[in-house]
Amino acid sequence: MSKIVVIGTGYVGLVTGTCFADLGNMVYCVDVDEDKIQKLNKGQSPIYEPGLEEMITRNVKASRLNFTTDHDEALQDAEFVFIAVGTPESPNGAADMQYVESAARAIGRSAPGRSVEPLVVINKSTVPIGTGDVVGRIIREECPADFQFHVVSNPEFTREGQAVLDFLQPDRVVLGSDHREAAERVKVIYEPLEAPIIITDIRTAEMIKYASNAILATYISFINEIAVICEHLGADVKLVAQGMGYDKRINAQFLQAGVGFGGSCFPKDVKALAHMAASNNAHPQLLNAVMDINKDARTRFVDKIERMVGGDVKGKTIGVLGLTFKPDTDDLRESPSLDIIAALLKRGARVQAFDPVGMDLARRILDGVHYTSDAYETATGADALLLLTAWNEFKQLDMPKLKSVMNEPVLLDGRNVYDPAEMKEMGFRYAGVGRS
Repeated sequence: MSKIVVIGTGYVGLVTGTCFADLGNMVYCVDVDEDKIQKLNKGQSPIYEPGLEEMITRNVKASRLNFTTDHDEALQDAEFVFIAVGTPESPNGAADMQYVESAARAIGRSAPGRSVEPLVVINKSTVPIGTGDVVGRIIREECPADFQFHVVSNPEFTREGQAVLDFLQPDRVVLGSDHREAAERVKVIYEPLEAPIIITDIRTAEMIKYASNAILATYISFINEIAVICEHLGADVKLVAQGMGYDKRINAQFLQAGVGFGGSCFPKDVKALAHMAASNNAHPQLLNAVMDINKDARTRFVDKIERMVGGDVKGKTIGVLGLTFKPDTDDLRESPSLDIIAALLKRGARVQAFDPVGMDLARRILDGVHYTSDAYETATGADALLLLTAWNEFKQLDMPKLKSVMNEPVLLDGRNVYDPAEMKEMGFRYAGVGRS
């Protein structure tokens, strides 16, 4: 059993700390938010993530998982400390490093005396290339002269909504360090997962994370551009993607046309990588195109709504199913729904919306929206109904009932969940993305 400290209790930090505790380690999670820490020590998760709250409760009761605001307490006798704080987008597109730098200072200031192996500081946050050097320098500036530590990059690859599963059954674990022995020590705590473990230098590991997110975002923007062409030429993008997916060279999982990608990772990381490239005299043509296509997908969808309701949404009632950027999460960061709803409100529409878990957060950031209790109330009196998040409960709706309460049977499927022929047979005026 190792003593592991995790600084930050957002998605990455909370999942990392909880899963390492579930593997039998002694884990201390540190956060500056006292209210959040109190709730976590009672087993209450601040985020919606399937399976996470039950795992938190189990490990808190077993005294393997502890939450505190005290860095000194947490770092006493620690062997590993993960930095898992946010790196939000700054105004120029670069990653905002203030929280990472603050965590590094806290580690240096709380550095205990060590008589055994050096402390291993692990960057779990998605950070710009070269951050390992910055973290090391800050810790060295703050810690006693005789304090020994090494820095390792260990990027995370978990998906919101499947984060626990992804941590416990990863495709790979990436470790980067200029001190091979430090990376080998981190490798040991991951070995129970029985996953491929790749050890590189620290900058290569940092780049693997950005490159991985960038290629996944590119897949989505690529199929959305193909969807535009399909609409003009009368092809079905869903069948196109299916046909492409049988080719073993092509990853079909992200070839799903729709209203674009969102969340805390893809938009921010693609912008940050493009910023790093431009700042170092590399021209990020593809990355810029990926971002432009993603933005255009939302604009085109709003234009399509207007065409479907007669050319103008002013005074129309629009129902929206789904607010979060994807199913199985309460995260609204960069959600396409937010941009689409904002555009509809600006053009004079009345919007009523429902999401299984995202409405509490939405109320704080979206004014002028009427929030409903279920999909059928959302459809009631609507001149058009939009599906923007593919929650499972939206896939098995009573469609005749839905149609019966609408003012006009206009259905716009932003995630290509429904079969166009079936919807039209039921009497809907239906439009998907890239489908005729």
